[in-house]
This record gives sequence, structure tokens and C-alpha cells, in this order.
Amino acid sequence: MNEMDVLVFAPHPDDAELFCGGAILKLKKQGARVGLIDLTRGELGTRGSAEKRREEAAEAARILGVDLRENAGLPDGNIAVDTASKRTVIEFIRTYRPKIVLAPYWEDRHPDHVNASHLLSAAFFYSGLEKVKTEREAYRPKSLIYYFQHKVERPSFVVDISDEFKTKLEAIKAYTSQFHDPGSKEPETYISSPEFMKSVETRARYFGFQIGAAHGEPFYVKSAIKIDNLQQIFA
Repeated sequence: MNEMDVLVFAPHPDDAELFCGGAILKLKKQGARVGLIDLTRGELGTRGSAEKRREEAAEAARILGVDLRENAGLPDGNIAVDTASKRTVIEFIRTYRPKIVLAPYWEDRHPDHVNASHLLSAAFFYSGLEKVKTEREAYRPKSLIYYFQHKVERPSFVVDISDEFKTKLEAIKAYTSQFHDPGSKEPETYISSPEFMKSVETRARYFGFQIGAAHGEPFYVKSAIKIDNLQQIFA
């Protein structure tokens, strides 16, 4: 069976691990089928190579326990909201027919993250239109949920990842070429400094504090959230 409960789209290999890795781990613990689609190979990264990132992504996927990980092959540094790119994403959505899609929030320091968000929002909508023809029939998931990357606005909700945080860090550290390595001879980057890894924990602790937990991950939805039982959520 190809169908996924949740399909997570990431602009580059390592983005999903950094910004929603805990939620992915929690979803897997809860029995969900989770697929992960990297839009690019990260070939413009200062450190490492596209092939090295492919190997690291495979190891991170093993740690996360996802049911599949594929790469859309869009150009790193040039993600565009064009017809061809929308068709590529629509094919993934129609193939795996997830109930939920996770996508990056649309405001961020990295242009690829911004463009990926707009691309995924458009593809999510057009995937449900019968007159948008692809090899598979029209299908639109129930929910589109945005995970925050570098810029965080007021979240719609925060997921408690206290029990998953240690494994989330293991998945991030699978990207040995990208993050802090005292023995590396490659150029220093924004994410390779030891301070960046410290910021990952600081952020998780900050959002965990907001919900009375040790660690948390923030998410945003555009639509109102339906609640039937106030006591179950708030009491």
C-alpha cells in the first residue's frame, strides 16, 4: 500500500529533521505512516556534496523511522512556483494520498524555504482539481500544516516532543557534513557552528515551556481548528 497518513515536504535534506523531526517521531510512535519528500538534493551547500547529503538523509530517515524518503530533484537555490514544479509536487500528493501535509512556513531568511512554502501551498490546492491532469486522479489532503524554520510567528499549536527530543538530535547529527565537527577542514557556515546546535535545544526548550513540557515544536495552520471537547484540551 502506497498511501501515507502524513507527507512531509522539506526544501533541503536536514530541514525536516531540524524543524519537525520531533513531530515525525511522535507520529511514528502513534502508528502513522509517514513519508518524507526532500524537494532538492542540497547541492549548493557549502559543506559536503549532494551524494554525501543523500547518504546522510538515508541514515536520518532510518533514525526517524519514516516509511519512505524520496527526492523531487528540484534545483537547489532555484525552487520556483512554476507549472513543472507544481506538477512534480502534485504527483507526490496524488501518489501517496496523505491525510496531512507538512510544509515550511512562508516567511524565512532562506529564499528556497519561502519559495518552497508557496509552491507547496499551490500544489496542495491544485492537486484537488479534476481539470488539472496528471497520471493519477485528483486528490486533496484534509489538512496543510506549516512548520516554522528560522522565523517563528505565533504558533497555532505546539507539539510536546519531550520524549522524542534526544532521537531528533540523533537524526540531525546524521548530517555529519553540515553541522559542527571539530575535525572538519571545510568552511565554517551558519549551521556548522557549535552555537547553532545549542540554539536547536534552546528553541525546543522555549516552546516546550509554553506548553508546560520539556521540549516542543511550533506549528501553524491558516484555518480555524475544530474542537469538540474543551475539557479534553484545556482542563
